[in-house]
Amino acid sequence: MSYIFDFHTARAYEQWSNRPEIKRAETSELRLMMEMLSPMRGKTVLEVGCGIGSGLIPFIEKGLLATGIDPSPYMLDIAHRRLEDRADLHRGSGEDLPFEDNSFNYVCLNSTLEFVDDYKAVIEEACRVAKNMVYIGMMNRFALKGYRHRFNEILSENIRVQLQYFSIGEIKCILRRLLGDVPIESRAIFHFPVSLMRLFSRLEQSRFFQRCPFGAYAGIVAVLVPRFKTRPLALEYRPERSPGPVPG
Repeated sequence: MSYIFDFHTARAYEQWSNRPEIKRAETSELRLMMEMLSPMRGKTVLEVGCGIGSGLIPFIEKGLLATGIDPSPYMLDIAHRRLEDRADLHRGSGEDLPFEDNSFNYVCLNSTLEFVDDYKAVIEEACRVAKNMVYIGMMNRFALKGYRHRFNEILSENIRVQLQYFSIGEIKCILRRLLGDVPIESRAIFHFPVSLMRLFSRLEQSRFFQRCPFGAYAGIVAVLVPRFKTRPLALEYRPERSPGPVPG
């Protein structure tokens, strides 16, 4: 990971995330994620860059087996305090996940790619350990309304300038290169300022409106299609012996 939250930044992030306007925005983001994934009870989910654990809560409430991984021990301490023993938490990097192939039914990257060094490697690792679906939630580079101020109050200027922002088309191209021609869906929200969210809440929740690719927050889901390696089956062939001369 390119940026690891230290003790002071982790505490600032926790306090910032408790603000009413931030909670409303987070609720909308998590609602979009759950609608796009439609996760099933009893399945497994991994959140890469889980932070303080907010993104794992809706999965836990729905009865999934939740796992989170983050490089910051301070963010994980907060997540453990909030989730207790309801999730399995690990410290590690998204570029090198310590899990076997196809370990989780769902893998989520929610506001994670903005902070990593090699975002392509992180996406590739997410696809490797996923079995059914990969979800990527991100701040949209081509948003009609600027959303990059989201982390301004908790990150220093030198960290903010290092953050990366992506377009929906860019991430879709990476997923297709990794996975082939699999089903991929994208939606976007926050086409209006957060201060007007209540006024336009019904419009923002409309699937038709979410097809507009210029919302400040975008969600992308890729459905993994099983691939099977085949090879010719070698069969031993023994020619039949020709019969000898028939006595006449």
